[in-house]
Amino acid sequence: MEDLKKQALEYVESRSGDITDVSHAIWGFAELSLKEYKSAAYYVQKLKEEGFEVEEGLCGIDTAFSGKFGSGKPVIAILAEFDALSGLSQRAGATERDFLEPDGSGHGCGHNMLGAGSFGAALGIKHYLEQSGKSGTVIFYGCPGEEGGASKALMARDKVWKECDVALTWHPADCFQVTTGTCNSCIQTLYKFKGVAAHAAGNPHEGRSALDAAELMNVGVQFLREHAKPDARIHYAIINGGGWSPNVVQPYADLLYMVRSTSVGDAVALQKRVDKIAKAAADMTETSVEKIFVDACSNTVMNTVLEKLVYSNMEQIPIPEYTDEEWAFAEKLRETFPGKGKISGAGAQHDEEIAAKVKELSEDGKRAINDFLMPFFSKYVESPGSTDVGDVSWEIPTVQMGAATYPAGSPGHSWQNVSCGATSIGDKGLMYAAKVLCASAIDLLNSPKTISAAKKEQKKRVKDAGGYQCPVPKGAKLYVIE
Repeated sequence: MEDLKKQALEYVESRSGDITDVSHAIWGFAELSLKEYKSAAYYVQKLKEEGFEVEEGLCGIDTAFSGKFGSGKPVIAILAEFDALSGLSQRAGATERDFLEPDGSGHGCGHNMLGAGSFGAALGIKHYLEQSGKSGTVIFYGCPGEEGGASKALMARDKVWKECDVALTWHPADCFQVTTGTCNSCIQTLYKFKGVAAHAAGNPHEGRSALDAAELMNVGVQFLREHAKPDARIHYAIINGGGWSPNVVQPYADLLYMVRSTSVGDAVALQKRVDKIAKAAADMTETSVEKIFVDACSNTVMNTVLEKLVYSNMEQIPIPEYTDEEWAFAEKLRETFPGKGKISGAGAQHDEEIAAKVKELSEDGKRAINDFLMPFFSKYVESPGSTDVGDVSWEIPTVQMGAATYPAGSPGHSWQNVSCGATSIGDKGLMYAAKVLCASAIDLLNSPKTISAAKKEQKKRVKDAGGYQCPVPKGAKLYVIE
């Protein structure tokens, strides 16, 4: 490792207090998707203090921003998220359910750590550019609404990512690994049915039930499921049933639908069929329906060139060591969920040799923290979740990694994750991620051949998949469901 690269990583470590303070502050704000006003303002202030050139309100999104430093090529994008989840308010460091505030929000997906780790990486890259005098630009992107807004997809539609050469990001997890394969694309749509109110006994013939329309739509979609591709998923929620009075012909009803498929093109096609069912349900009940686009994101395009680069830095940077108190905390917290015996990591789920190695390293799943680097695994496998990082990866070469910030087997979107998000275990994981992303970016700044190879692979994968079809319609804005 060259001296200036070592110095950059030492600099990141020297700023660990500032970086983890960012994580804890965002953890405390715990703001929902597209409502992250305090979090965005906090980051903007921090970036300005660190000498980044800040742009706010990207693509017309109030809480989207960027911080740029440097000049010339290559341009490295560092992606950050900072939205929380509803109903997951939880006291930090607790090993039992303990609300900070009833019905409050919490960082059950660890986006407070995600953003802070990325921020730390950006600081290190900036330091390297200053010390080396090399050509290159780092852009820290504050991307709101990953849990229900998908701002990166709207940015892809508006060609924001075309400015950059590669994108790096990470995600809090229960193990240290490079993220590979793909995930599901996802489209969320709100259907608002409007009818005519009437007395359900006195003059029902004069009423037109929006609730009937909503129920008929759900029935129609049930039949559609048989004819969707095997990897497709359709979820729904009735978010407005029109009221609590059964003796009223309900004049309003709202449904929120989520359509998923591995291929973004397949998801768009399936969404059109769901739209037809909504219109048919309205026609059958002589009601009207308003379709509102909420958000959408694409499946990820893997990049083996970048996965190998990031993994090489994960091998060089020491995995965190944990104190007796941290091990005890992890053990006790793991008693609150069925995590013991489960083997973590994508590689262990798809490769027998890797599974055997992980069983050995984790003592057959008995270790409360996966305090080791997962064996390298790069393969086109499918993950059931969704992320708007996918839309970035269709535009430019993109790579993700995971760092252990939770006990082994900790469930996603859980109060247990919130509890860990402002503890020393979470801090150690995000600092490891900050260093890996920083080191990987420095390698890219010094290796045009690697960037060229990553771009060549990305273009081929996109072409083989039929090209990018952005799931965000032209002119559409992200919709905040109140």
